[in-house]
Amino acid sequence: MEPILSTRKNNAVFLIMEYIKLLRPKEWIKNLFIFLPVFFAGKLFQVDRLLNLVLAFAAFSLVASCVYIINDYKDIEADRKHPTKQSRPLAAGTVSVPVAFVILSVCCIAGLFIAYQIKLLFFVLLLGYFLLNIGYCLGLKNISILDISLIAVGFVLRVKSGGVVGGVSVTHWLTIMVFLLALFLAITKRRDDLYLKQISGIDMRKAIKGYSLELLNILLAITAAIIIIAYIMYTISPDVIKRFGTYRLYYTSLFVIAGLFRYLQITYINKGSESPTKALYKDTFLQVILILWVFSFYIILYLPNIKVFD
Repeated sequence: MEPILSTRKNNAVFLIMEYIKLLRPKEWIKNLFIFLPVFFAGKLFQVDRLLNLVLAFAAFSLVASCVYIINDYKDIEADRKHPTKQSRPLAAGTVSVPVAFVILSVCCIAGLFIAYQIKLLFFVLLLGYFLLNIGYCLGLKNISILDISLIAVGFVLRVKSGGVVGGVSVTHWLTIMVFLLALFLAITKRRDDLYLKQISGIDMRKAIKGYSLELLNILLAITAAIIIIAYIMYTISPDVIKRFGTYRLYYTSLFVIAGLFRYLQITYINKGSESPTKALYKDTFLQVILILWVFSFYIILYLPNIKVFD
C-alpha cells in the first residue's frame, strides 16, 4: 500500500511543479521594471507606494503568465523541435490544453482584478500589455523587426505602470533607456534563434527568415552603443543633476558598460543568450554587476551624506 501512496504523492508533486513551470515564474523577474520609476525618484521605501507596487508586480506577473501559456499553446509543434523548449509542459504533454486554459483564465481574471483595484489607469496599461501580447502571439511575432520592437514596448509598459502606481513621473530618459535595453536583449535572443537554426537546420520561429547574423551583429553593436551614450547623457543631464542634487550618477555608468560587455561576451563567445533571464540567473558576473549598480545608485540617491564616490 505504501508504494502506491508514495507514487500518487510523487505524481501530485510532479503535476504541481509542472503547473508552476507552465506559469514561468522565473520570467517574472522582468516585472521588477515596475519598481524602477520609484527607485530612480528616491521614493522606493515609502510604505504606501511600495505596497501598491508589490501588488502591481503580482498583477503583472499573473497576466504575463497568461501570455506565456497562450504563446506555448500556439508554439506547441515548434517547441517540440527546440532543444530546450521541448521540455515546456504543453510541448512535453505533462499539462493538458484544457487544464492550461483553466489556469490561464484564473490568472487573467485575478491579475486584471488586482490592477483595477489599484488604479484604473494601471488597469488600462495592463490590459493594453495583454492585448499587445495577444497580437504578438497570434502572428505579429512572425514579422521581422516588429517582433523585437513589440518586446521592447512591453518593457516600456511595465515602467509606465510603475510610474502610475507609484505616483511618480517617468522621464523620457528612463523610457528611452528601458526601450533600448529591452531591444538589445531581444536582438541577442533572435541571434541565438538564428544560431540554433544553422546548427539544426530547423526554423525556430518564422521571423528568423528576415534576419541574418550580419544584420543582428550590426543591430547589437548599434543598440549597445546608443544605450551607453544615452545612459551617460542621462547621468550628466542638468535636469537630472538638479532633480537628485548630485552630479555623481555618472559613476554608475561603469557597471552599465561592464554589464553590456559581459552580455555581448555571452552572446558572441559562449553562445548562451537564448534567454536573458536565464543568463541573469546563471551568470555570476552579471549578478555581481547588477548588485553593484543597484548598490551604487542606492548610496548616491538614498545616502547622499556618504561621499563614497567623491
